[in-house]
Amino acid sequence: MDLKAKKILMNAFWTSGRWRNGGAYYTEEEFQYAKSKGVMFDPFTWSHDECISRIKELHEGQITKEKAVRSFLHSLSTRKVYLRSALSSFALTRDLPIHTYAQRPAEQPGYSACGDCNDSRLMADEQYIDEDLNVLNFERIKWGGVRLNWLAYCLMDLEFLAKSDEFEVTGEDVAILKQMFDAVDACGDKEAARQLEKRWKLVLPSNQYERDVVMEIWGYIGLLESKDDYRKERGRGTDFNSMATWRGEDGYSREIAEDYFGEYL
Repeated sequence: MDLKAKKILMNAFWTSGRWRNGGAYYTEEEFQYAKSKGVMFDPFTWSHDECISRIKELHEGQITKEKAVRSFLHSLSTRKVYLRSALSSFALTRDLPIHTYAQRPAEQPGYSACGDCNDSRLMADEQYIDEDLNVLNFERIKWGGVRLNWLAYCLMDLEFLAKSDEFEVTGEDVAILKQMFDAVDACGDKEAARQLEKRWKLVLPSNQYERDVVMEIWGYIGLLESKDDYRKERGRGTDFNSMATWRGEDGYSREIAEDYFGEYL
């Protein structure tokens, strides 16, 4: 990633350790430079149906599960947090059929009025008019992503994965992965996501916000899955999405672990 372009994007949204007041700020010259390096983008105007078609193209010929896994693993020791959410973007969209927004309305919309997207836990709109991908990429580079299950975010993420070089997975990456699984096993039955995050502090080079995102990624791929969605959420109710009702007694899915990380365990 071009460091000058990255700095332009970071400064556009973040200053003095917080979100910039008054919205994003950058000069036209800065924008054109960051855009030329593939870090910033023109406003995004696509339909839901176009997004789905493009995602299907990416899955059929330009990305693989193995590359998404290597991207995630490579990020563990390098702390390149922007490489992590490719795994959840892949998982959330891998089984999406070609469909239109109105083809099968959701019976009980929780994420989208589109039935197929709703079933896949994707926040999807019928039309995207002048969508700001720059803020989504800022969040991806700053913390590893925030709006992980937004259809537009997943598409952007998978486009980055398709264009990226191959990733090296080192022994250090694998060791961190195994310790993360050990930390899940060590959780008490009633421990929630925040307690797991604190356990990961000892094994994963990161800050709290980055660890929260990794947990959400694992939640969205089905690795950390609540066995009871009707449990009371811990905390303010806004800290987690896919991990809101997970408890230590749920552990992790051995089947999903084997599917994604089998060759490394």
